[in-house]
This record gives sequence, C-alpha cells and structure tokens, in this order.
Amino acid sequence: MPKNTTALAAAAAAALAVTALTALPAVADTDAAGAPNPGKDRLTWSACQGQADPRQQCATVTVPLDYRVPQGERITLAISRIPAAQPGRRHGVLLTIPGGPGGSGLNVPSSAAKRLPQSVLDRFDLVGFDPRGVGRSTPVSCELDRSDLAMVKLRPWPAADGSIDANVAYERRVAETCARNGGPVLRSISTANEARDIDSIRRALGERRLSAWGTSYGTYAGAVYATLFPQRTDRIVLDSNDDPDPTRVGRGWLAAFGRGAEDRFPDFAKWAASPGNPDRVADTPEEVRPLFLDLAARLDRAPLPWPGADPAELNGNVLRETMLQSLYADARFPDLARLMLAGLGRRPLPAPAVLPEQAVQSVQNTIAVSVGTLCNDVGWPTDPAAYAKDVAAERATHPLTAGMPVNVMPCAFWPFAPAEPPVRVTGRGPANVLLAQNLRDPATPYAGALKLRAAFGDRARMVTVDSGGHDVYVAHGNACGDAAVTDFLLTGRRPAEDVSCPAQ
Repeated sequence: MPKNTTALAAAAAAALAVTALTALPAVADTDAAGAPNPGKDRLTWSACQGQADPRQQCATVTVPLDYRVPQGERITLAISRIPAAQPGRRHGVLLTIPGGPGGSGLNVPSSAAKRLPQSVLDRFDLVGFDPRGVGRSTPVSCELDRSDLAMVKLRPWPAADGSIDANVAYERRVAETCARNGGPVLRSISTANEARDIDSIRRALGERRLSAWGTSYGTYAGAVYATLFPQRTDRIVLDSNDDPDPTRVGRGWLAAFGRGAEDRFPDFAKWAASPGNPDRVADTPEEVRPLFLDLAARLDRAPLPWPGADPAELNGNVLRETMLQSLYADARFPDLARLMLAGLGRRPLPAPAVLPEQAVQSVQNTIAVSVGTLCNDVGWPTDPAAYAKDVAAERATHPLTAGMPVNVMPCAFWPFAPAEPPVRVTGRGPANVLLAQNLRDPATPYAGALKLRAAFGDRARMVTVDSGGHDVYVAHGNACGDAAVTDFLLTGRRPAEDVSCPAQ
C-alpha cells in the first residue's frame, strides 16, 4: 500500500519520537527472554516444506506476544535461509522484509536467489520470515465469510454513483468480525512489533548487526527497525518506499494509490496503442485514458454478466481493480487490455480467476494482518460523512481510481486504540540506508519516497530509476539502479549523493 500527507510541528515530532523510542524495550544485548546474546546461531535448521529452493533451510524463533511482558505468552515466527555460497567470504545476513502488510516472506530467499547477482549470494545468508500472524508463523484469521474475500470488496471501491453506504456496512462488518475472532495475536500486530520481531530474529541468528532488504510495506517496517534499533543495522536497502508520515501511516498509503495510478497510467497507454501489439486497444496513447474512463462508466451503468467470476459480472469497479493490479508491472498490461477489449465487445470475456480453496486460509491470514497493522498503528477518523466528502472530491481529481484511495476502511470502526504512538522515522543513527525508487510506481509513488528520504536526512541516499511499476532492485533490468544497490550491499559504501538512473 502507499501514502501521503503533512508533518507534525517540530516540538510535537520530538515528543513523539521520544515516546516511540521509550514506550517498549528497544536495543539490548540480551534475547527476548533475558538471556545473554552469545553471538552465534542458536537455531535448529531443517529442510523447508513446499516448493522452496533445495538450498533453503527453515527454523522457528519464539518471541513474546507482548514485548512489555517478555516472560509472558510466546508466539512463533517461521524463518528461512539460503546460506552464503562462499562461507569464507561471508559478510553476514541479508534479511528480506516482505511487503503487505500481511505478505508472506518465508520463501523470498528462494525467489530472490534466482535474481540476485552471484556476488551478493556469495557473501550473504539470505534470510526470510513470515511476520507474526502470517503463514507458518503463529497465524491469525478474522474468519471472514468467503464472500467477503474478493479484492473488489477488500479495496473500498465506491458505488457507481459515488455512494459509500455499502462500503461503510462492509468495513464495519470486517472490523467487528476481526475484533471478535482475531484474539490477542491480532491485537499485538503493529509495525513497531514487527521491528521488535526482526531484532529477535537477529539475536536468534547470533548477528551483532543486520543488513536488510525491505520492499513495499517492508520499507516502512525496515525504516521503523532502523529507527528503533539504529546500532543494530548494517546495510539497509529500502525498495519501493512508503511515506512514513506518522500522522497517517496506512491511511496515507491507501490514499497514495490515486497519485500512483495517475503517474503510471501513461506507460500503459503508450503500450496499449503500440503498433503490432496484439492487445492494442487504441490508435494513439492519448485515446487510451478517455477510452478506459468511458468504458468504466458504461460498465457502472450496465455491467456485463461474467459467470464464475466474483462478483459474477464485469462492472466498472472490477475494471478499475484490474487496472490497479495491472499497473504493478509491464508484464501485467495484457490483463487490463484484454479485459478492456472484452468490455468493448471486441473479445470474449476471459476465464475468470477463481480463488483456490487451498489458498483461502492464506488470504485470511493476509487480510487479518493487514487490518491489524493498519488499525493498530494509528487511529483513523470515525465519521463516515468525512469519508464521503473526501471520496466525492477524489473522484473529481483522480478519476482513474474513482475515490477508492480515500474511502473508509475497517479502522474507522476499530474498537481498540493503538497501544503506542507511531514511530517517527528520523536521521539519528548510522549513515547506512539506501532507498531505491521508480519514478512511476502505482502503489508507493515517488512523492512518498521523497518523504522517507527527507525523514532519514543524511542517514540515507536515494537511487531513482526512470521506470514504471512496483519494485526496483533486480526487478526491471535497469543496470544503473541494480549496480548502485549491489555495490552498496557488497561494500557498504553509499553513493556520495542521490543517483538518477535513466530509462533502459
């Protein structure tokens, strides 16, 4: 998810930072149970289940459910690693921090090992983990009805006329169901606790300092870790960056989709009008945007039946949701183009995507952790009328996303107050952070990345790539951007100043 908004006054910022840093235990040379940190790996590793790289090993780490009660109830984190290919040249651990919030990271080492340069694989143990509540870690679920799992519902798309009444009812139901069924694990989920969990993983691995590669929401989690535990950080890469504004946090991330879609859509328009493209939808790029908006409005008024889909129709919001997902990567552009062609009557509707039964529990985990993070990190406005006003304004200024980014979420009805203030990211700490950012990212826009860059000050440098889509490092083949990140990981030296990489 993305974000965007204003900063607090300096005095309030200082007070908030002190509160966030002292509210719960932060850095210590002991593990979460109070035992001395021995400086060596204390974990029992075994083969991983599933389709992991055969080199990948798995283990578990136990952490406090509540870090304020370190001797109290414990939960489990599932972690994985692919050891450094050249142990004699090993530098340390590169922890991969997954996106979401609510994304699984256990098999990220397996997928990352296919893309990372051998020089990085030689020198780092790649380590992944499922955050608390997710996957093979102690899981959490809201136990939502199957009918409430469709993405077109999970993102709060307003009705065709702009009404948010159905959204209010749905989000209230999700909040009540999650609060009833999520239990103490759901109440414990927050970005600050994810940072504490990361430090528990560091201690269990026996590492004095930790390098990390956070992507998407993982950039915020990584930034919070680097703020709460600055002296435990080694080389921190934050890739596709969230705005860290502590007054909004997740509410700002959602709002940023409006800006992000506008930044990115011209890339799709250019591709969708390219001569020779078998999925070409228009003769010129300038025709694609009005064609999309007109088709979405037409499908709002007269949806097309789509048997087997959820919902069982192609309506304007299904088209908009497909648009948003397709903007993440050029490889997804055909999904939107083909659906547009079907809506225009030039193609039959494609076979609908159906959520496999075996994936339902994973989706339930993701939703619960996402809701828990967004709602436990910061308080949200509670008046539905305020959301309705924002939606009406957003529909006029960012018509591609039709008001969804500023609409109501379950947090408006969350019955629990945040356990602690959001962490304010600052420049205090070692100068060991490198941000990597695409100029036209639909989910974590460049404007938000600039806010994180400013928050870190001289602790950070930023590598900006003239590219569209989500994810930067070893994701889109930009040699300039990839080389800058690789050099930082291998040497620990940041660029002398921020770097701009041309399109390739």
